[in-house]
Amino acid sequence: MLRALRAVSTVLIVAGALLLADAGVTLAWQEPVSALLARVQQDKLSGQLGTIERAAPTPLQAKALRSLGSDRRKIAFLARVARRTAKTGEPIGRIRIPKIGADFVVVQGTDSASLRKGPGHYPATSFPGLGATVAIAGHRTTYLAPFRNVNELKPNDQIVLEMPYGRFTYAVEKTQIVPPTQVSVTRDVGYERLVLSACHPLYSAAKRIIVFARLRSEQPRGAAR
Repeated sequence: MLRALRAVSTVLIVAGALLLADAGVTLAWQEPVSALLARVQQDKLSGQLGTIERAAPTPLQAKALRSLGSDRRKIAFLARVARRTAKTGEPIGRIRIPKIGADFVVVQGTDSASLRKGPGHYPATSFPGLGATVAIAGHRTTYLAPFRNVNELKPNDQIVLEMPYGRFTYAVEKTQIVPPTQVSVTRDVGYERLVLSACHPLYSAAKRIIVFARLRSEQPRGAAR
């Protein structure tokens, strides 16, 4: 009986230590189990995105591109194609935020399953290159916590979106804390801007931290070149 009690005590002590370690890592960095799962997903998404970027336009798309004179018109055409064909949970591009060391594949959709893979694009908003609002959501403490440190972003910090058809550089204008119900932050405002959304404060979904950034430059990629 004593041997059994000692065994049970040992198991409970180890389990408690693991739980404390998990909590400590989560507070200092992010939740480790979900981070591992998300890393596997990101690696898979990177491969899928590479395949999309290497894909040639269809003959009809190629004909349309030849008729378009400027890079901007080609980018806008391919942006409309990409938005129309994007499927929930699939990769659409990559976001890079040098200030906070973020570099993640972005998926289409902001449902729970999609956000477990990485940052997710709000389907109701525009794609880069169409002159409207592009909105992306991301976790701050779980699933690689892609937007954990967005609160550190300051005016003029750069955010880059690399789409298969173009590279878009945005400059941060401001951050704002809003209620979760304030959907007006994703409205169109007459120029192209990027909106990042994440829960606030850390370990809480009581509010949202919103980062607003304005398009500064665009460069054609892939078929747009």
